[in-house]
Amino acid sequence: MITDPEKLTLLYERFRDVCLVEKEVWKEIFMPRDLSQGPVRTNIQDRYEVEIDDPEVEAALDANIALGAAALGAAVQEYRRHIRFYRKD
Repeated sequence: MITDPEKLTLLYERFRDVCLVEKEVWKEIFMPRDLSQGPVRTNIQDRYEVEIDDPEVEAALDANIALGAAALGAAVQEYRRHIRFYRKD
């Protein structure tokens, strides 16, 4: 499970953006590799699984998609304790 606060901030933002673009993308998020590790190929992505531990939270997030980025971003922040990210190898 990802616990680094900086990485979580980026993942929550990316989660919001992905949900706005394609509602069905709930279980998988892509994020560029950390550049502090040195040069990396830009087309390589880390993969993350997303787990939402409460169906009501998932429904609330889903309902906020139609309201736009600000509303969805606020909902993601409100329910962030119910959203977990796991890095896939």
